[in-house]
Amino acid sequence: MQHFTRVSTDVIHPWAMYSLVHAVIESPSGEQFHRTFVDSPGAVGVVAITEDRKVVLVTQYRAAMGDVLTEIPAGLRDVPGEEPLVTAQRELAEEAGLEASEWQWLGRIASAPGVTNSTVEIFLARGLTDVPTDPHGPEEDHMTISYVPLSEAVEEVVRGRLSDSKTSVGLLLADRALRAGTG
Repeated sequence: MQHFTRVSTDVIHPWAMYSLVHAVIESPSGEQFHRTFVDSPGAVGVVAITEDRKVVLVTQYRAAMGDVLTEIPAGLRDVPGEEPLVTAQRELAEEAGLEASEWQWLGRIASAPGVTNSTVEIFLARGLTDVPTDPHGPEEDHMTISYVPLSEAVEEVVRGRLSDSKTSVGLLLADRALRAGTG
């Protein structure tokens, strides 16, 4: 495929760690067109697995969805210059009250490429020990933590009951890595 070129990018509205951006793009045939999207620092997601193959899931209110979702622990890469693994370690401690002695990068997903440039780095965490939680905001103040057998969590993904994309992909990648003996 020939290349598309970004001619210009202007921030329409900055807020928090995000920006609404307007870009002018030139197609391979020379046609210029406009696109608006959300610029994001990206995020991390952590599939934390206990020795007896239970996965740590958090259930919290998500304002954009207007609903409560069950997900793997995750968070924004909101500390400039922080490596994704360090963000993952911080988020696992903050949300689930856990640290891990073993970490493995499982992959990266594009969150919603038609709307944002956000990607999520997915990690597998093993060798878990308890640490104090450090919730941030009202959603995390009311978050619940559960431990579910990995096989049941994967089945919930297949049934559509766990619909969050980072959670679905993370659980499937972790299950595959563990079955292959690479996780």
